Amino acid sequence: MSAALPPYAQALGIALDHDEDGVPILFFDYSDRVAGRPGFLHGGAMSGLMEMAAIAALRAQLERRGETMKLKPVNIQVEFMRGGTEQRTFACGTVTRAGRRVALVNAEAWQDDRKKPIALAQMKVLLSPDE
Repeated sequence: MSAALPPYAQALGIALDHDEDGVPILFFDYSDRVAGRPGFLHGGAMSGLMEMAAIAALRAQLERRGETMKLKPVNIQVEFMRGGTEQRTFACGTVTRAGRRVALVNAEAWQDDRKKPIALAQMKVLLSPDE
């Protein structure tokens, strides 16, 4: 899976933790690459992790349907719930809708307790046939 991730994800140290019922669970470990203010994650790194998780979930669903599409993110809205601290951070995406031209995907990031997300995101993606 990490070979399929773009260079941006690889630069942040994002990798596949496991697959949960066909949904990829991504993670990164705390490092200088994702550090923000002392002792906390950078908001952009958290956003990047959730964006990659949303795209991975969408790609997995399209693959299950036997479709290969070009994905073009249109917008992403991120809600920061609490500060991420110096520990492993996980994220996964949930495809709300994947039509012929537009997909809507939610993503969440958490650390030690999945029931207490540190950030949530909503993403709209344009789909076009891969030629």
